[in-house]
Amino acid sequence: MFDMMNMLGKVKEVQAKLNEAKQNLGKIEITSESGGGMVKATVNGHRQLIKLEVDNDLVKPEDKDMLQDLIVAATNKALADIEEKIREEMKKSTQGVLPDIPGFDFGNLV
Repeated sequence: MFDMMNMLGKVKEVQAKLNEAKQNLGKIEITSESGGGMVKATVNGHRQLIKLEVDNDLVKPEDKDMLQDLIVAATNKALADIEEKIREEMKKSTQGVLPDIPGFDFGNLV
């Protein structure tokens, strides 16, 4: 027989775990680079750029266009790289509560 109260309890448990996981995403970070490490961008699990490092050799007026392109490349790579960490964190936080559904992307829950 279907136990509605048990099901509602599970839904609340999943919701609480997802909220906790969302809060923890701010703690995970990844740094990616471009230009052989001359530009580094660090993003967090909330998909926010939190740090940008530029090698002193790049700060020349005649290199402005190249610098801007490297910043965009490093930032975009960091944002792409953080997606895997987000999925891992969401999967870890719902482990044992949600069934392991092949192809289900936990990263879309945030």
